[in-house]
Amino acid sequence: MRYLSYWSISATAIALLLAAPVLVIVANIFVPAGDVWAHLAATVLQDYVINSLLLMVGVTLGSCFLGVGTAWLVAMTQFPGRKLFEWALLLPLAIPAYIIAYTYTGMLDFAGPLQTALRELTGWGYGDYWFPEIRSIEGAAIMLALVLYPYVYLMARTAFIGQSLCVLDVSRSLGNGPWRTFFTVALPLARPAIIAGLSLVLMETLADYGTVQYFGISTFTTGIFRTWYGLDNAPAAAQLAAILLLFVFVLVTLERISRQRARYHDTSRRHQELRRYQLRGINKWLASLFCSGTLLLGFLLPAGQLLIWALTTAGEMLDTQFFSLLLHSLGLATAAAVLALITALLLAYARRLQPIAPIRYAVRISSMGYAIPGTVIAVGVIIPLGWLDNAIDSIMRSQFDISTGLIFSGTLFALLFAYLVRFLTVSLHAVETGLERITPSMDEAARSMSYTPLDILRKIHIPMLRGSLLTALLLVFVDVLKELPATLILRPFNFNTLAVRAYELAADERLADSSTAALAIVLAGILPVILLSYSLSRSRHEDTTGN
Repeated sequence: MRYLSYWSISATAIALLLAAPVLVIVANIFVPAGDVWAHLAATVLQDYVINSLLLMVGVTLGSCFLGVGTAWLVAMTQFPGRKLFEWALLLPLAIPAYIIAYTYTGMLDFAGPLQTALRELTGWGYGDYWFPEIRSIEGAAIMLALVLYPYVYLMARTAFIGQSLCVLDVSRSLGNGPWRTFFTVALPLARPAIIAGLSLVLMETLADYGTVQYFGISTFTTGIFRTWYGLDNAPAAAQLAAILLLFVFVLVTLERISRQRARYHDTSRRHQELRRYQLRGINKWLASLFCSGTLLLGFLLPAGQLLIWALTTAGEMLDTQFFSLLLHSLGLATAAAVLALITALLLAYARRLQPIAPIRYAVRISSMGYAIPGTVIAVGVIIPLGWLDNAIDSIMRSQFDISTGLIFSGTLFALLFAYLVRFLTVSLHAVETGLERITPSMDEAARSMSYTPLDILRKIHIPMLRGSLLTALLLVFVDVLKELPATLILRPFNFNTLAVRAYELAADERLADSSTAALAIVLAGILPVILLSYSLSRSRHEDTTGN
């Protein structure tokens, strides 16, 4: 029990520390913000609310259409290219939303290749024709849906391939075709999983900064930046962050309520190999066209454009500065991934050792950061660390006439702490999934041989968790590479990353020059996406073989 108490105390302390940024945001609701709120309410607050809601609705519709449609086709039907699309449809996850926004803007703007070719073919000039405006709420919703639909695809596909064949066979025996079975049987059964995927999509939509800022759309994330830097009012920025936090809380609550009310049970004890509907005639080619079009728009087209730009600008952009940015990004991502993995392993193992209510709540609190936008976390980190730096500096000046400067805020410590709060959930989920596969009887056998909990973790669990630990490392690594708003706020002076450099160049309309940094981020994200698809396919294979 002595060892258990050590693990319990450590888990609780970590949970409280990771909850600090959110607690700071909530506490700042009661801090006076002067006349800034009256100014915001009279000018832009309504735009923040309306634009954020419209963006959420648009991204929800787009992600649901693309994600559920492709998931059903890949999981339950047979058509040309199905095995390729099974994993390739996850590739848009490797592209950050702000990068796909830059590439499509470069392709579709007035000076882009598409409109230029149109003018050359027709002889039209400026104002002679109408062309959709990419820099709009509709354009932003499409950009976000193209890279976020894989969350819905992943959840829905898992739900579809996990459904009992007994239910689907009954639908077949009643004469229902694939589409009637989809709407009347499979879709209702998969609803909880689809809603879970959509909740992730909406959280990412609320967290987005690069896309909406580049398109000139006023949302809560852009408002927090403007209030913090433009109006120089930290309490008002924190209060805006609190409103955004309320949006996130509502989404999380609705998702959990939906899961509690929508419970569908599978009475069969073993899944068999899926007997997919064989699409014939034009239907099979329409299915291939739908999946290939989704993949083309979400990954192949933007990645191809980035590659073309990168090849044309490589001579200028591949300099010492680029390699310095690459080292900064890789170093930060590696440090954050290792830190998140160690923390996740400690929390998950503490919960396994002593699954009592306080430990469960502590783990839940520590894992809520992924649902919180990076902008909110950055504000919640910099306020207390700035106060701590000022307090230390004041004491040192009064006692020793020495200025300590910025010890915590404005340093890599603040940035890594924000990454840990934001992405611990990703690592924790992978570690907990791996631990659940290890039977508790192994722990009991080891304890009977006088192994301590630390010995059990080091000699038994970690060797068996190698795959899960590698997955956790890679996923956090890529998420940190893509993170933009927290990095923009918390990075040390004169310290840039690939994400920040791509954003800065694109903001200056140097889209081709930004492609090298953007392409490096995309390439780093491809491997974890492929591993994720492989893991999903393997888990289904184990279900059907009984291994």
